Amino acid sequence: MFDFENVKSEFIKNGGILKTSELNLLGLTSRQIKRLVEDGNIIKIKYGFYELSDYFTQDEVIIARLFPDSVIFLESALMHYDYTDRIPSSWQIAVDKDSEKSKYKIDYPSIEPFYIEKGYMNIGLTNYQLDGIKINIFNRDRTICDVLKYEKKLDKEIFNQAIKSYLKDDKKNLTLLYKYSKLLNIKGKVKTFIGVWL
Repeated sequence: MFDFENVKSEFIKNGGILKTSELNLLGLTSRQIKRLVEDGNIIKIKYGFYELSDYFTQDEVIIARLFPDSVIFLESALMHYDYTDRIPSSWQIAVDKDSEKSKYKIDYPSIEPFYIEKGYMNIGLTNYQLDGIKINIFNRDRTICDVLKYEKKLDKEIFNQAIKSYLKDDKKNLTLLYKYSKLLNIKGKVKTFIGVWL
């Protein structure tokens, strides 16, 4: 017989989510896992992933645990940096364009994957901790490059507010912005938009 309190504390240590393999390492059989689901102690999020039912798991934690290589992107990154007051209808995440597309089909949270060239996935990559889990996000300078690159996908008001907020931000790094703009082939756009506001 296993100790559910021990299992519960392991869930909490991992942001409220465990993989089947992690539950197996705790000594749980597939039958015991099934029983925990039936009893309402845990919820199956998707194949191979379970959430502790009486624990509030933040969306970013679910995304980071399910897709550890994904990066919080575009409008979702703008929200993190307080560059927009509009909450996107879906979490926008950058993922490797060669990754399996079907794995991003989940019921909750709602996600919108952007398939990015592998070589662009590390430009401006940083992270923060939430409930002990590492959340990947592009830094503010890379995020503004993405805003310029995906201008047509953004509402004009969100676009303008993002640029203005970035320019007022003491943590911005214009040297990095220009460096990333060269790597992402949007140097002209940065000069046009950022140059006008400076």
